[in-house]
Amino acid sequence: MTDFTQFTLEISKGIALVTFSRPEKMNTFTPAMMNELIRLFDITDADDSVRAVIVTGSGKAFCAGAELGVAGGDTFNYNKRDSSREEIINGVRRDGGGRVALRIFKSLKPVIAACNGAAVGVGATMQLPMDFRLASTTARYGFVFSRRGIVPEACSSWFLPRLVGVPTALEWIYSGRVFDANEAKEKNLVQSLHAPDDLVPAAVEFAHRLVEKAAPVSVAVSRQMIWRMMGANHPMDAHKIDSRGIQTRGASADVKEGVESFMQKRDAVFPNRVSTDVPDIFPADPQFE
Repeated sequence: MTDFTQFTLEISKGIALVTFSRPEKMNTFTPAMMNELIRLFDITDADDSVRAVIVTGSGKAFCAGAELGVAGGDTFNYNKRDSSREEIINGVRRDGGGRVALRIFKSLKPVIAACNGAAVGVGATMQLPMDFRLASTTARYGFVFSRRGIVPEACSSWFLPRLVGVPTALEWIYSGRVFDANEAKEKNLVQSLHAPDDLVPAAVEFAHRLVEKAAPVSVAVSRQMIWRMMGANHPMDAHKIDSRGIQTRGASADVKEGVESFMQKRDAVFPNRVSTDVPDIFPADPQFE
């Protein structure tokens, strides 16, 4: 866990704090960052000591988008890139930001963005599959794709309108303008604003409140239920998943402990672990893997 080059990882009292660590480069997104973020969430999912993940930046930026200085105008030209480390599906090279977004989507632990500064392009879109977004009063956001001649990435055409509504998503995407933290909060992109020095402590406190009395497996399954059902066609789809979840979890040691601790008026000590005990309540979906 100490060999990351794009960010630092600190785990304390159940909270994994991820801090992008290239402030001299505005924490820009690189292939190395993509691979390290995917590996990070594999680590946090498997580590039962981790109850929640916080992602923040250093210096003036959370992440100022893709690193443009190396390839310049060919940054997004896949025909001029080394494809040996890229995944190709049906002849199409997968967008790196999308691979990160989908890995965050699959996370079994709550994920919180603590946006400390500029969040532009993939720096903004990678936050969308995170469960909560807290922001510094100095944060700025920009879905600047139209100003670079490209289109939204990192699954943002799915996430963004679900979070802020279609008109707001379209206005931000069409114009590509950069906007401040106050507008982000007004439009429900972020949940709360904090003074710069208070941002990470506020995120840590919030993370503890989320998970301190909750069964880890219940949180993991509930996170997947909420996110996946956003694309369901009918409430019956949710009913089927709910029913599978209640039936599977109802016989678990966690539920026995949860009920008995309530009746005995004491804090629960849940025995089940995310690394071994998360039930598979979703129908097989090859597209999700």
